[in-house]
Amino acid sequence: MIAIEIISWYQRVIFSKFKVLNERQKQTDNMKTNDIGLEVKDTAILVDKLNTLLANYQIYYQNLRNFHWNISGPNFFELHAKFEELYTTANVSVDEVAERILTLGARPLSSYGEYIENSSIKEALNVSDSKQMVEITRDNINTLLEIERETLEAAAKQADEGTVTLMSDYITAKEKIVWMLSAYLR
Repeated sequence: MIAIEIISWYQRVIFSKFKVLNERQKQTDNMKTNDIGLEVKDTAILVDKLNTLLANYQIYYQNLRNFHWNISGPNFFELHAKFEELYTTANVSVDEVAERILTLGARPLSSYGEYIENSSIKEALNVSDSKQMVEITRDNINTLLEIERETLEAAAKQADEGTVTLMSDYITAKEKIVWMLSAYLR
């Protein structure tokens, strides 16, 4: 009888420990972190926003290349140089955003099909008027600003200081460019 009670007690102890270990494993699974210590499940929304930003940057970049190549008229020299400056900066941003996605443990979009599908910025086709090129560029930058502000907000909620800083820097620079392009169009 005593042996049966000891076995029964032992089974309850083992079962209880197994239950505690199982609960801990569930908590660990739910709190899986990436290489920089952020919870993977929480960064999924942020990665989606960054991939949307990446897609929009790629189309914006290509629009700028198009304008740089096809600008003509009395404002050629200043706009040719300005479009080059903007696409050079955009190229750096594309790389930074893609690498930030990788840092968060995810895969950045990497094909033009994905960019076109995920971008709200549209390709600027057959645009030859310099004023229209500047207007499209300003509008594209405003679209990027909107996405960057949303991304900054999502990053702040996840305590992702790296993404917050990146977005803050982008926003500051773009707001100045929008002001300059708007002044040019007046």
